[in-house]
Amino acid sequence: MSDERLQSFEEFWPFYVGEHRLPSCRAVHYVGSFAAPATLAWVIATGSWLFLPLVLVAGYGPAWVGHFIIEKNRPATFTYPVWSLIGDYKMLSYALRGKMADEVTRLYGSASPAKDAPLLVDAA
Repeated sequence: MSDERLQSFEEFWPFYVGEHRLPSCRAVHYVGSFAAPATLAWVIATGSWLFLPLVLVAGYGPAWVGHFIIEKNRPATFTYPVWSLIGDYKMLSYALRGKMADEVTRLYGSASPAKDAPLLVDAA
């Protein structure tokens, strides 16, 4: 990705996918994508408002493990927080429909592409 800021989610999506190339990174993201709303539901149901920060830990904790330990890259949420959250659930949606590996392959040529694999389609 260039130093130029992305202007739309459509431009962001290929970048986001490129930051989640490894299936194991995607898997820990899915854990966080399920855990955050489940934790939020628990906080609301029990009225345990002191535990509200756990929603962030439940969601971002696994995702950041995926980036810092597995992918060894910087989470997109630091630069694009809203688009990153949307991307998390788009990626989960693709995974639940069995289409995420195909999407990574469409964009990068393999379901688990190398870190330097080029983007194969125009981002726009």
